Amino acid sequence: MGKTIIISNRLPVQLQISNGSITAIPSVGGLATGMKSVHSGGDSLWIGWSGLTEEEIPEDLEGEIDDALAKHGSSKVGLTEDEVAGFYFGFSNRTIWPLFHYFLEYSEFELDSWNTYKAVNQKFADAILEKATEDDVIWVHDYQLMLVPQMVREKRPNVAIGFFLHIPFPSYEIFRTLPWRKEILEGLLGSDLIGFHIYDYERHFLSSVRRLLGLEVSFNDIYQNNRIIKVDSFPMGIDYKKFSEAALEHGQRDPEAQSELRLRLGKHKTNDPEAKFLLSIDRLDYSKGIAKRLYAFEYFLNKYPQYKEKVRLIILAVPSRSNVPQYQLLKREIDELVGRINGEFSTVSWTPIWYFYRSMPFEDLIDLYTSSDIAWLTPLRDGMNLVAKEYIATRTDRTGVLILSEMAGSANEMNEALLINPNNFEQIADTIYEAINMPKEEQQQRNEQLQKRLQRYNVEKWAQSFMNSLLDQKERDAAHVSRKLTDNRLQTILDVYGKAEKRLLFLDYDGTLAGFHNDPQKASPDKALYELLDALHQQEGTDLYLISGRDKDTFTRWFLAKKYNMIVEHGVWISKRGEDFRLLENVKNDWMEKIRPVLESFVDRTPGSFIEEKNYSLAWHYRKTDPDFGNLRATELTTVLTSLIGTDDLSVLNGNKVMEIKSSNVNKGRASVRILGEANYNFVFAIGDDWTDEFMFQELPESATTVKVGRQKTQAKYFVENTAEVRELLRSFLK
Repeated sequence: MGKTIIISNRLPVQLQISNGSITAIPSVGGLATGMKSVHSGGDSLWIGWSGLTEEEIPEDLEGEIDDALAKHGSSKVGLTEDEVAGFYFGFSNRTIWPLFHYFLEYSEFELDSWNTYKAVNQKFADAILEKATEDDVIWVHDYQLMLVPQMVREKRPNVAIGFFLHIPFPSYEIFRTLPWRKEILEGLLGSDLIGFHIYDYERHFLSSVRRLLGLEVSFNDIYQNNRIIKVDSFPMGIDYKKFSEAALEHGQRDPEAQSELRLRLGKHKTNDPEAKFLLSIDRLDYSKGIAKRLYAFEYFLNKYPQYKEKVRLIILAVPSRSNVPQYQLLKREIDELVGRINGEFSTVSWTPIWYFYRSMPFEDLIDLYTSSDIAWLTPLRDGMNLVAKEYIATRTDRTGVLILSEMAGSANEMNEALLINPNNFEQIADTIYEAINMPKEEQQQRNEQLQKRLQRYNVEKWAQSFMNSLLDQKERDAAHVSRKLTDNRLQTILDVYGKAEKRLLFLDYDGTLAGFHNDPQKASPDKALYELLDALHQQEGTDLYLISGRDKDTFTRWFLAKKYNMIVEHGVWISKRGEDFRLLENVKNDWMEKIRPVLESFVDRTPGSFIEEKNYSLAWHYRKTDPDFGNLRATELTTVLTSLIGTDDLSVLNGNKVMEIKSSNVNKGRASVRILGEANYNFVFAIGDDWTDEFMFQELPESATTVKVGRQKTQAKYFVENTAEVRELLRSFLK
């Protein structure tokens, strides 16, 4: 196995230029900590932007920077000031960030920013391609680099690529507003594995893939051309041991060794043992809901005035993207709110809000966590929110209460916290009251469960879970590829074909010889297909059968004059060498009057669906409906039909966006075996694309060559990718 290549917008080291020399300082926290177990030793490389623009780097220090980064297993992607402005501050943070966090009103759709985003993504992809081999494993991180997987895939088609999105993926209705929505999805689908924090984001992504790209999705697998892309959720953890041990160490320090912040917090606790500290820590970002939290705190003080001078809200707002206008406005709003609330409620000995607008060192952060009775974290939308997990990890005596927004990704795995809707001030006020008055025993009981879970699924486990899943997916894909009809396997088949005196070919039509069409009646054969079928039909020693679920009238119109052998309606009718169709099976159609009204009711309730009526079967097509809604209705219809037909001699076939009701004793397998018994064939071939063809693959003898079109679970021996490959395969029989 090759090396592991990690790619993110920023490197896990910070560069500092001082007195003409370069210093590289490892970053702490976040992704750098999470990837520590993956990015270790000499078998890994981290590629990203150094944080310095090309204009800021003296030409004579270029080599020194590369050497300094190499010591930390890193390699830089150089970006200009204009590229940082358009790619990072532009498209990434003025388009994707607000849109994916449901702040559509803040999203800017600028073509220039999009073009810069594409160009910078190509820079990252080129940097990967320069270092990567086919044996390497590539892990791309986050929303700044969503085009990179496909850019790398185009040049390294067999390399293992994983992608993880650290922010929410929005619902289809939000995502569809993005002008470059298809390009983003196609970029991500260059990956073998796409990871999200929680299932909700995974579900939104799969819905967008179905609706916007029309790709087949089965559970959490996406089928695209010759590949299967897996989508899964991996909730990111924290370095639990680091936070827990730091909290223990702080608690054991002598008073003279404690920080100024810890002493100040302790002094207030000593003066009033009943007082409660509420802690709020966030980056200064509109998605974090800091302003709403302040309004909610004001509401709490008015609803429960007995807690004035008994509670204090500590807000730590970490500066973020201060050059973006929305963030500047947010900073001003929060400053004014804090000033107004403090002005309204403060007394001589009590200020309700302590507000810090700065980053805090790790030591001070631990002091805040361990000194605060309640952590109050209520983002309006958050991919995960690791602060909630960090707070719980530092509660070494298992006291403390976590109030957490249900809109945070971490809420999905932290049900023991007090979960609230960040927009419901009444609920928030009552929850703060509950947290203040929660018995110590209940606090410990809740936190015990949380700590066990966080300790078990820490950040190292998160990284290893993703990597293991990526490697498993690549092996699974390779195992699937082993059945692909490769050139070597095809040559073996052609050798047998050429020596055979009597050959039998069964060819499905829709999805095999021809692509699908929203209107089945418009998917007529093209000139090239007629020429191919003519040649096969006229080949000496070859019996060609078109075998389809199509109705006999359509195939009469398209093919009867060609005198091909045809089996239609899944085996009800047969025509040989241009004769009129005759019944191959003794079937009835008196049941259709009972079933037709049911299908009509589903047509009425499912826009875009329609009924195709054949002589002895009824088909409900839903190819033109919304994919999710169509699948839902198909499941409902299956249940209704199963209960309705009861013991009748009927069955329901689920094809590609079509459900067909027909007689149970009719299928392609039964029909093909009948034909097989009519002569002594020493080469038998069958090809098809959906579940109706599985009967044929299953019933034909083991010696038959059976081929599935597309990558799905199948009884066929081999598969090809699409209709173009089907035609190429059939042409090879003529050489």
